[in-house]
Amino acid sequence: MQTLFASYGSAFAVTPSDTTVINCRAIYVGGAGNVAIKPVSQATAVTFTAPPVGTIIPINIDGGMIMSTNTTATLLIALS
Repeated sequence: MQTLFASYGSAFAVTPSDTTVINCRAIYVGGAGNVAIKPVSQATAVTFTAPPVGTIIPINIDGGMIMSTNTTATLLIALS
């Protein structure tokens, strides 16, 4: 099995919002729950159901949002 490591130059805490636009390459999930995202502002929201605590979700959000609707996970960090 090949192990890939990504590095990130910055990180910032995220408060889920249905209107705040962000840009990042991944999301760290620090607390249990679901994470709903729109990868771009015009996209339909997608919910990651119960990712394990400590997971990094490698998804590029480019002018999208981490939605407050349907996001129950806590301690989210955007990595870019």
